[in-house]
Amino acid sequence: MSSFRGTTIPVYPKLGEKVTQDTLYWKDFKTPIQIKEFGAITNLDFSPVAPHNFAVTAFTRIHIYGPFSQEPVKTFTKFKDNAYCGRFRSDGQLLVAGCEDSVVRLFDVGGKVALRMFKGHTKAVHVTDFTSDQYKILTGSDDYTCRLWDIPNSTELLSYKEHTDYIRCGIASKLNGNLFLTGSYDHTLKLFDTRTDKSVLSMDHGQPVESLLLYPSEGLVVSAGGRYVKVWDLLKAGQPLVSLKHHHKTVTCLCLSSNGQRLLSGSLDRHIKVYNTTTYKVVHNFDYAASILSLALAPNDESIVVGMTNGILSIKQRKCPEDSKKDIGQRRQRPSRSVFVKGKNYAPKQDDYLVSKPVKEHLAKYDKQLKKFNVSKALDTALETFLRTRKPEITVAVIKELDRRGKLKNALAGRDEQGLSRLLSFLIGHLVDQRFAPVLVTAADMILDIYRSTIGQSPVIDRQLLRLQDLLEREIDYQQDLLEVLGMLDTMFACSLTKKELQYITSAV
Repeated sequence: MSSFRGTTIPVYPKLGEKVTQDTLYWKDFKTPIQIKEFGAITNLDFSPVAPHNFAVTAFTRIHIYGPFSQEPVKTFTKFKDNAYCGRFRSDGQLLVAGCEDSVVRLFDVGGKVALRMFKGHTKAVHVTDFTSDQYKILTGSDDYTCRLWDIPNSTELLSYKEHTDYIRCGIASKLNGNLFLTGSYDHTLKLFDTRTDKSVLSMDHGQPVESLLLYPSEGLVVSAGGRYVKVWDLLKAGQPLVSLKHHHKTVTCLCLSSNGQRLLSGSLDRHIKVYNTTTYKVVHNFDYAASILSLALAPNDESIVVGMTNGILSIKQRKCPEDSKKDIGQRRQRPSRSVFVKGKNYAPKQDDYLVSKPVKEHLAKYDKQLKKFNVSKALDTALETFLRTRKPEITVAVIKELDRRGKLKNALAGRDEQGLSRLLSFLIGHLVDQRFAPVLVTAADMILDIYRSTIGQSPVIDRQLLRLQDLLEREIDYQQDLLEVLGMLDTMFACSLTKKELQYITSAV
């Protein structure tokens, strides 16, 4: 008696991901390093000078990590409450940060104690930055004010109160020490000039503004808030250029690649989108395990650092040729194939006693039911949630095998409302798939023959049958349109042929 043969599952061709230069560039990173911080990571900032350490603001601490370290090389803990927006000065020597207690602290990167403490705000300070002349600090607070401070004298120089809600983002110009931008939960972003007593430009984002970014030329500014990322032209009085809506939840952070040709946005939907700054189309996408609060790129895009709401710091470092050589060396050290197949082709001698090893059968659940001739249970097993949603080709293969045996009608008959509904749902989802259509059309025809008398008895089944009818009608319309297009193309090709080619075709016929 021959052994039972399992159901043959055909391998269908799959459409691969379109490989572009952006795909290769943004996938060329090592496996991410994950570090657990003490709380949600609200801000990340890279030092502009080598070795380009980065500051991580989380909970009541600011950790400074080296480019390749998994432990902080420096920690600032002199905060009474949550710290916010730790940022480096352009020379990498000083670091400024706000706090929930409304005090702004200035640190020497080489020291431990705060060099300066700026007091004047009445609520939490979420925005800090250095001006381009390196001697002033910009701050923005939940008290609706943005202020400018003098570092040598520890005094307040200017204060603006034009926003009507919390100020949660801001950036100082790197080209002009008199200009800075702020974004607020009042849906506006404002451009200030310290030589005037009020803002010189105001733009309405339409959502609470979470992040701001200036292009290197500083002619364009990008704002993020709600699900939108918007680009504004400052040289045309804040005219909106582009509005992007590719995230499903609030966009929390923005970043620009080292060459300025790619814009990155992070969101609470756990995704980072990479945009081409010429066309503003999405060219790549990163997925993370938790909602994203902060994002930073190292100079030359050597690493991507992401901070999440669950306190996880994710660091992806770019691969280098040395790593590839190491991988090749490690692969060479592994046992070769000859070690595993050694003795496989050994021919026994005349006096040898051969002990055969029994081959154990490993059958899938549906094959076990088919082996017992339980055709209905075999189909039920193939229609389990995982198989019918993730591997529909297995379900179709079982239906095809039942049809080959002539038992498909028996397997389809005698089903209750729930079982029939599950079967119809599968047909609706895959009937028009050209890979499965030849098999599923036969099954659909049998279902209609078997359950014709029950139509009108179940609202659920009736709705699904109407959906199936609508699906088939639309598919037939598509096919008819395609045939018409094919006829037009044949006519165009025939008209484009020369007389000599027509004579040749006629003589050949």
